[in-house]
Amino acid sequence: MFQVIFNEISAAEISQLPTLEQLEVLNEFQVRPEDLTGIEDNPSGAKFGQIERDGKRLYRYRASDVRIYFEVSEDHRSVIVHRVLNRNTFQDFLYRANLPVGDDEDLARSKQFWALIEEGERARRV
Repeated sequence: MFQVIFNEISAAEISQLPTLEQLEVLNEFQVRPEDLTGIEDNPSGAKFGQIERDGKRLYRYRASDVRIYFEVSEDHRSVIVHRVLNRNTFQDFLYRANLPVGDDEDLARSKQFWALIEEGERARRV
């Protein structure tokens, strides 16, 4: 199992959830290396979604009304959570960005989405 590292932004985002929902989401969000292999071969059967741009790979995990966007660290020992977005907030973002909802490929082409992720990358890890 990977160690999970939140940055300041993702920690603040998850802390906005009610305490019981935080516990449920964190209990569900367990990432093992084998969960991330074979996504390309069988995307519909994968536990995690995958978004890629310019060789950078992010993963998406859905837990109740929350979407967790993360990447695997270079040493492959931890996952770094860049954003924890409420589904409704994210749906609003997609609407404002004028994107079709629910397609990881369309999301991967969105400059606005990557700006959110890059903001999370620059945030201090907690």
